[in-house]
Amino acid sequence: MHTKMKTYLFSLALSASSLMCFAQANISPAKKQSKTIAITGAIIHVGNGTVIENGTLLFGNGKIIAVAASGQVPQGDILRINASGKHIYPGFIAATTNLGLTEIEAVKATLDFAEIGDYNSHIRSIVAYNTDSKVPATLRSNGILMAQPTPQGGIISGSSSVVQLDAWNWEDAALRKDDAMHMSWPTTPSFKGYGRPQVTPEVLAERTQTAINQLTSFFAEAKAYAEMGEPEVINTRFEAMKPVFTGKEKLFIAAESQKDIITAVNFAKKFGITPVITGADEAYLIIDFLKANHITVVVKQPHALPNNNDDDVNMPYKNAAILANAGLNVVLSIDGYWQQRNLPFMAGTVSAWGLDKEKALATITLNAAKAMGTAQTTGSIEVGKDATFFISAGDALDMKTNKVEQAFIQGRDINLDNLHKQLDKKFSDKYAVEKQ
Repeated sequence: MHTKMKTYLFSLALSASSLMCFAQANISPAKKQSKTIAITGAIIHVGNGTVIENGTLLFGNGKIIAVAASGQVPQGDILRINASGKHIYPGFIAATTNLGLTEIEAVKATLDFAEIGDYNSHIRSIVAYNTDSKVPATLRSNGILMAQPTPQGGIISGSSSVVQLDAWNWEDAALRKDDAMHMSWPTTPSFKGYGRPQVTPEVLAERTQTAINQLTSFFAEAKAYAEMGEPEVINTRFEAMKPVFTGKEKLFIAAESQKDIITAVNFAKKFGITPVITGADEAYLIIDFLKANHITVVVKQPHALPNNNDDDVNMPYKNAAILANAGLNVVLSIDGYWQQRNLPFMAGTVSAWGLDKEKALATITLNAAKAMGTAQTTGSIEVGKDATFFISAGDALDMKTNKVEQAFIQGRDINLDNLHKQLDKKFSDKYAVEKQ
């Protein structure tokens, strides 16, 4: 057999074996809550800035019934959990992630987060969300119980949805379908450091303006389409934009520089839309503008380099605090998918750089829920909301003390086992035996 063919077949077999390992059945999702449960003695971090010392949390049928300072637990068939000295947090929410849309970065067949083309408003990430992924279980162990799987690529990438991370299929997982349309603002590339661009800055600027003109034309046509009633011929791309113009679906715009943020916000305002800005490295330079336009900002992870060469080297650490302390609704995010397990520790970093601890918690709980339109049911531990929370032995925003002992999604007591824990046990047992 030809050597190249042998190499190809070997690579194919290797990829197949890798996929077989990851295709093993996951732990079954938890069953529906059957008994009312009362958790007593815990330090309850509500998620809205309030902390209840020695609190009692009562929930049944997947909903929170009562949350208050420790009091009398009703009599009856109630399961009691003593969480004295432990912490209860609302489930953390991973914003703007490709979680569930990708599994193995080196295997193309498992990547389903981007489509070809610039205008993909008709793409819905929820139908591609993979509940059999091995990754969500590793996130649950750190308190991330919900996520916003988001498409990427092009100028308009498509719609995200909000999911809970313990489900049989995407229909079960969906908390809110098509919560937001995502797009990237056309930006003129800036060349810093060494190397010379192949074309002049003027040509690049002209290309950017052309892209903005095309985007404006697309939105104008889509808005006209939305206002014309029932069309004779359905345009799937324009049809998907209708909820954006009616306010049923939010518009998330990725923009970094202050100029691009201002231009993007003003662009959206022309069409009657109040956008959410993601990325927003230079948002701290235009706080008054953002406040005047009631803009929510989804900032990047603080463990990053500054956007500009002359920026404060610590600006990524301080960015969220500066914006939140100024009164903006700030959400914290992390690029990628498996990295999301570090989300609570990013919030911990933010709290160490100028933001109150409970406000830092809100950047991955209630603030995120508000941005995604799910605050009526998620984001905080309040009466009537979903019983989606977890119990930690220590401070969940601190890498040293985060120890999630039990977690509930819509009242269901979920299994916190995952592939990482299984591998840790496997090899710990192996070397423990060898030492005997």
